[in-house]
Amino acid sequence: MKLKTLSAHSWKMALAGVLALSLTACGAGGSAPNAKEGGAASGSSASASKYPEKPLSIVAPSGAGGGWDLTARAIAKTLSDAKLVEKPVTVENKPGGGGAVFMAEYATKDKKDDYKLFVSSPPILINNLKKEGNSPYGYKDSTPLAQLTKDYGAIAVSANSKYNDLKSLLNDLKADPSKITVAGGSAPGSMDHLVAILPAYKFGVDPKKVKYVSYDGGGEALTALLGGNADVIGTDASSLDQYLKAGKIKVLGIAAPQRLSGSMKDVPTMKEQGVDAEFLIWRGIFGPKEMSADAKKFWDGTLKKLSESEQWKKELQTNNWESDYKSGADFQTYLGQQETLIKDMLTALGMQK
Repeated sequence: MKLKTLSAHSWKMALAGVLALSLTACGAGGSAPNAKEGGAASGSSASASKYPEKPLSIVAPSGAGGGWDLTARAIAKTLSDAKLVEKPVTVENKPGGGGAVFMAEYATKDKKDDYKLFVSSPPILINNLKKEGNSPYGYKDSTPLAQLTKDYGAIAVSANSKYNDLKSLLNDLKADPSKITVAGGSAPGSMDHLVAILPAYKFGVDPKKVKYVSYDGGGEALTALLGGNADVIGTDASSLDQYLKAGKIKVLGIAAPQRLSGSMKDVPTMKEQGVDAEFLIWRGIFGPKEMSADAKKFWDGTLKKLSESEQWKKELQTNNWESDYKSGADFQTYLGQQETLIKDMLTALGMQK
């Protein structure tokens, strides 16, 4: 496992991110190019298009078990089960830097590959806008195809932890932050880090003093938690679902405006526990920047059908996700609005790149 300890300057960034994102989180996108040169430029009709003509892949820019991985696999499964795509659809995991390592390769080497899509969420914006450890690539280096879900941040501990509620954890964290190790599946200053420290910050804990350790994906962070290498984890609620059902963890609080359904129905929100913290996590699917017109038109129609299919509704229920579909055009507009919001806030705090 690759892990990093948080530097003092990264903590400063994290605080800025918390202030910027306590109302809403942001994300990024991608697009997919034409395998046949000139096919899109010639304006071939949808009826004449043969796309897709070969197997497709959806990349989760993280290790297995986290939110991106679960989302990519749910999309691939629905495309097959609902018979929306005739060609095979596989999922690839490409961890590193909270998505930044994959994005650097995708934006430069795969910008014309109509057959490689990827999923992402707020880190694609955060990584591109933050001052320290930022990525030069963001959603503008891709083609946003659709937003599909919304999720919320959550705080969890192992089943044998002494903590049974968020307040008791935060009280101990406030008394001595050095005694509690917090894990997350993203780099310092990125999404899981912000999810983890937001309630602490709102409770009056100095975020620079919180002992945060980052892993390459939520799955690895959860392994660290279950193995006793971390005391608490901050991540997206949906990725905790299977572990909660299996009795391996306790979820102490959800950063949502109201309680979730399913396995999380008895978990109180952070606000219910007197901690004014809310963190929305959207997820979407993207293609390469130079995606062909044929491929883009295909995905515009196919992802709309996916969002309305019974198979997708089952995936939403299974994973405790909420549907929040936006078409490619609407998603692009939304990302632009979120980018401006985050940039303005980071600028005001002196933490923009």
